[in-house]
Amino acid sequence: MSPSSSRPDPPKGSPSSPPSTAPDWYDADIPTQRGTDAFLLAAPDFVSPPDRPLLKVLVGLNAGQVFALDRDETVIGRSRDADVHVDDVGISRRHARVVRNGRRYVLEDLGSTNGILMNGRRVAFADLADGDRLQLGSKLIFRFALIPADEEALAHKLYDGSTRDALTHAYNRKYVGERLTSEVAFANRHETALSLAMLDLDHFKRINDTFGHMAGDVVLRVVAAQAEKSIRTEDVLARYGGEEFVVLVRGVDRDSVRVMAERIRRNVERLSIPWESRTIRTTVSVGVASLSECAPKGTAETLVALADKRLYEAKAGGRNRVCGGAPTAVTGENHA
Repeated sequence: MSPSSSRPDPPKGSPSSPPSTAPDWYDADIPTQRGTDAFLLAAPDFVSPPDRPLLKVLVGLNAGQVFALDRDETVIGRSRDADVHVDDVGISRRHARVVRNGRRYVLEDLGSTNGILMNGRRVAFADLADGDRLQLGSKLIFRFALIPADEEALAHKLYDGSTRDALTHAYNRKYVGERLTSEVAFANRHETALSLAMLDLDHFKRINDTFGHMAGDVVLRVVAAQAEKSIRTEDVLARYGGEEFVVLVRGVDRDSVRVMAERIRRNVERLSIPWESRTIRTTVSVGVASLSECAPKGTAETLVALADKRLYEAKAGGRNRVCGGAPTAVTGENHA
């Protein structure tokens, strides 16, 4: 007996499916071909905004950053006063400028040390066209582009997302790591001052355990904002991990860096952060190190290690204090 013959007969009156080879398998009332519903395609009810002239960093420390050329004259350089300010040690303080004349954009070298290459050819003066690649110095490469305004906004968001910490909006660890390597190389080559302050919130776990992790996030945001207000425009604040931050400081002596670190410590100590019906107080411990304290031609790694060692000393010494940058630590009352 075959396996199929052993199956019980279906109950009387129950529906049964015809074999797929039966001629009446397909319902004759159902069409085998479907038509396409016709409708009118209407033009969108808006006018595209005019293209915006931009410079986008393709290669360099600030890769992905975009700058709008919305002035009659836009100066590019390392100076803080430059309209397009780029922290790259290979470009001059006032390296070049772009002059707008109607719909024409003209690039001009301002007597820079390392010059300009446009599409691989050295130039001192040239008209810009959409897609031109501009190399300033040995490492920095821009692309000139004409793009819609909404794409410009997206480009800004993408750059912020790649370099900024989402919670505190301080720079992220990847960015400050690349920046530190570049700054150390420049400081060693030109024998300039470079320092690093490493901050850690005291007893942060206690805040999370007492008030909850949402409160902890608020504390991190407020402390980062307060630290940003306590440093110079040219200093770089970054979230290094968890409740730890770093500040990269260049061009000032050790005592001035210690004063800056103490200012951050004092301003954080004074914070009263409201949370629901209560108030949260916190403090930070700070370790400060300068490149000049490291071995000759110190590296980014040795500078970070020394700042981290000083931070550990501040924690071990009672917290809410600054260690390094001076013979003795600066301390405050510990609220944490």
